[in-house]
Amino acid sequence: MTPARAQILADSAPHLLVVDDDARIRTLLVRFLTEAGYRVTAAASSTEARARLSGLTFDLLILDVMMPGETGIDLARDLRARSEVPILMLTALGEAEDRIRGLETGVDDYMAKPFDPRELLLRITNILRRRAPAAVAEQEEVRFGSFTFNLARGELRQDGEIIHTTERERELLRLLAEERGGPLSREALAGKGDANERAVDVQINRLRRKIETDPSHPLLLQTVRGAGYRLLIEP
Repeated sequence: MTPARAQILADSAPHLLVVDDDARIRTLLVRFLTEAGYRVTAAASSTEARARLSGLTFDLLILDVMMPGETGIDLARDLRARSEVPILMLTALGEAEDRIRGLETGVDDYMAKPFDPRELLLRITNILRRRAPAAVAEQEEVRFGSFTFNLARGELRQDGEIIHTTERERELLRLLAEERGGPLSREALAGKGDANERAVDVQINRLRRKIETDPSHPLLLQTVRGAGYRLLIEP
């Protein structure tokens, strides 16, 4: 069996903090979210989470409700009083009252265990899009590898030389750049036009032939299993 290649993450990829006292779930979430293109830090308790938060900045927190000592809800309530960082709650509690209690703390979303990891990924993507929709769109230009892409002009260059792209390829680059290195689903990339998800795969492969040294092993325009694609943009 061929060894799996190490996941390459951009410094600009959203940074998530996973807080759960269950080591198995914590490990699975870290692995899954890393494979989806996110930078991930883990903590086993609210105390450990506070230590992480004191030294790092996160784009989203994933908090388990039932933890020994300070619960996830208590931590979320305290954080929300002084921070607007997006929070997604995870819990084994499925009653409506428990969900309402979590949402009343000001968290952005709430999922009951067990959950489908693909649904979790979609919810994370939606939260980040709602909370910071224009973070990259406000930039005039993004860089990936030896390439730069001007979002306003739809102009792709390699080491200063213009690379010819089709209108559809420019649209794909713009959509991917606006995700700040995060994954974007095939459905989102297909948009409202005639393109279907299979057509998106074909278009991505054509674009890879223009920007990848080895299109069969892409480093810049990566496939994210179960999520779609992401562009490895630099900060």
